[in-house]
Amino acid sequence: MLPFHTDSNEAGLDEAGRGCLAGPVVAAAVILPEGFSHPWLNDSKQMSKKHRDELRVIIEQEAVAWNVQFVTPQEIDQLNILRASITAMQRATIDLKIKPSHLLVDGNRFYALEGYAHTCMIKGDARFLNIAAASVLAKTHRDEFMLKLHEKFPHYAWDRNMGYPTKAHRAAISKFGACEHHRMTFALLPRQLQIEAL
Repeated sequence: MLPFHTDSNEAGLDEAGRGCLAGPVVAAAVILPEGFSHPWLNDSKQMSKKHRDELRVIIEQEAVAWNVQFVTPQEIDQLNILRASITAMQRATIDLKIKPSHLLVDGNRFYALEGYAHTCMIKGDARFLNIAAASVLAKTHRDEFMLKLHEKFPHYAWDRNMGYPTKAHRAAISKFGACEHHRMTFALLPRQLQIEAL
């Protein structure tokens, strides 16, 4: 069972999609009610899609407050992926309906928000319930968005790779080129595929 941190009015923060070639980076902030628990709740990457989708509904219904924010590929290209990820988490925090007393942030980097104390936790999504809940919301909201994009851009197979750099995704970029949902500052193709695409 993952523990609460010491403060029950604390928001857990996490993001999804940082390592993708396409699509937004998505962040969530979640304040769980005191005593909340669920046997499935863990780092979203360690859960099945079925469990993530079911937990999303439970978390959104039972959380004291939650918010999800998207940062577009264009913003990622302007900011860089680290700043974009932190920006998404900051926006999710600011737009919570209740101001948290403390932020528990997954990872080791965060830019302080005035009026908000924070603590970074490496692998926090596998250590604390509120970060795990944020991980589930960020992942499920992003996957849902990528499935909708897949309907318009089926050749990239985003229904299977969600924008991550798989061989099939990169082969499609080589064949069809990039689109407006790709992150143009990322290495979309390895050097050999870049040469072959010329």
